[in-house]
Order: sequence, then structure tokens, then C-alpha cells
Amino acid sequence: MEDSAMKLHAFFMMLLLSQSGQAADIISNRSIGMELARDLANQAIMACRADGYHVSAVVVDRFGLIRAALRDDLASRFTLEIAERKANLSVMAWVDSGPFRESRRDIQQELNHIEGLIVMEGGVKITASGYNLGAIGVSGAPGGEKDAACAHKALEKLRERIEFSIEE
Repeated sequence: MEDSAMKLHAFFMMLLLSQSGQAADIISNRSIGMELARDLANQAIMACRADGYHVSAVVVDRFGLIRAALRDDLASRFTLEIAERKANLSVMAWVDSGPFRESRRDIQQELNHIEGLIVMEGGVKITASGYNLGAIGVSGAPGGEKDAACAHKALEKLRERIEFSIEE
């Protein structure tokens, strides 16, 4: 009898919890970890270096918080800030910064005045299995399309690792 009472109690508790209209007290989310962020930034810099460009790469998590920031030896110090702002735009819009720039020229100037954002090509979102994990921004190559290409090369090189880490 005691066993059936416990089962009935558990059933009603689950029913009550499932019908609760309140938000969860604890939430979980998937975001990029430090080691993967560091490796993505490094791979982006190496990809640009192979093409003769000295860049900075910044990886932010899904909330726009810096997880890794690397500047190549000969890259200008300003490239770090620009790379971060490009990554932040990709997090804000959940689209790569280049296509966003092309489709939203109407608000480009206004967004450029928001601290932490810049509407320039070179920010690329990081996704896996439908999750938005963060973004990588690259700056310093002669043209945003080259910055974006280095970011894409880094993502492609580490794609299997990104996908595998989301399954854990």
C-alpha cells in the first residue's frame, strides 16, 4: 500500500510541475567553452596567416561575452576591438555579419553607434545541431570577405569537434 501511495504522490507532483506556468528556477543552455573558443580563434589566425594576413580573432559566447581573444604578432591592436564587435553583431542578429550588412543597410549607421557592435563583414555565427553557441569575429585582412573566409576555414577545420561536443 505504501508503494502505491508513493507512486500516486509522484504522479500528482509530476502533473503539478508539468502544468506550472512559471519559468524554471534553473535554466541550462549550450554555449561555447573556453578551449574550443581558443582553438577556433587560433585556427582563424592561422588560416589568415597562410594567406599573408595578420589578424585578430575573438570568439564570444551566445551572450556576447568574450571566451577567447587572440591577436597575431603583426596585427594592429585595433583589430581586437573590431573583431569583437563583428562577433557581437553576429550574436545579436544570429546571422553572419556580412549578409546582415547587405540586408539591413537601413539601420547600419544606427547600429554602429551601439557600444560593442559594428556592421562589417567578418563576424560568423557558431552553431551546432540547431544550437546557437556563439560567434567568431576576425579583423585585419584587407576586406571583410577575407576575414569571414578565415573564420569559415576555422569552423570547417573544427566542425567535427563542435558537433561532437554538443552531443555530450
